[in-house]
Amino acid sequence: METLFGPLDRPVRLAVFLSGGGRTLVNLFESINRGELDAEVAVVVSDRVGVGGVDRATEAGVESHTLPRREFSSAAAWSDAAFSVSREAGADLVVLAGFLSLVVVPEDFHLRVMNIHPSLVPAFCGQGFYGHHVHQAAIERGVKVSGCTVHFADNEYDHGPIVLQKVVAVEDGDSADDLAARVFAAECEAYPEAIRLFAGGRLRLADGRLQVD
Repeated sequence: METLFGPLDRPVRLAVFLSGGGRTLVNLFESINRGELDAEVAVVVSDRVGVGGVDRATEAGVESHTLPRREFSSAAAWSDAAFSVSREAGADLVVLAGFLSLVVVPEDFHLRVMNIHPSLVPAFCGQGFYGHHVHQAAIERGVKVSGCTVHFADNEYDHGPIVLQKVVAVEDGDSADDLAARVFAAECEAYPEAIRLFAGGRLRLADGRLQVD
């Protein structure tokens, strides 16, 4: 059984990768400010120009880097640059927060990159399943529950060991937007909880599955 990290006697340092407006980043800031998450956002990295998440970082006084994906020849080249920024910032954990590109995780960040996906993986996940597309697919399939999944990222979309999942009901008459709002509320609890487990050294890996002490 492999202990992944920690426990830390200081705030866990986060590098946040994002592609959009930064709602998940804001939730992390709010969790930290309320004293619910002993962490600091060390740096924000965006793969798109002009997104709101970079503005949210600036407002919070957090260093940010915009590395447009189109300027790199491959996912590996982009990842090399982004993880270099993360190392320079002293990040303990990379958090994918509404990040839409594939990352290639280097060896020194193995099991140190978390992602959150707005479904119960392995349902409605993989390339092309993000945001509204996930919730619309769930509604059209007629599922009775959905939710969110926090997992460690590897070099596949929405893959890697699952840290935790939270379940929400799908109500009769729900639209994709209705379900999205309910799932995002669950995400706002799940991501800080998963980061606390990581920083507290409470995660163990056995036979490819994560266990919580």
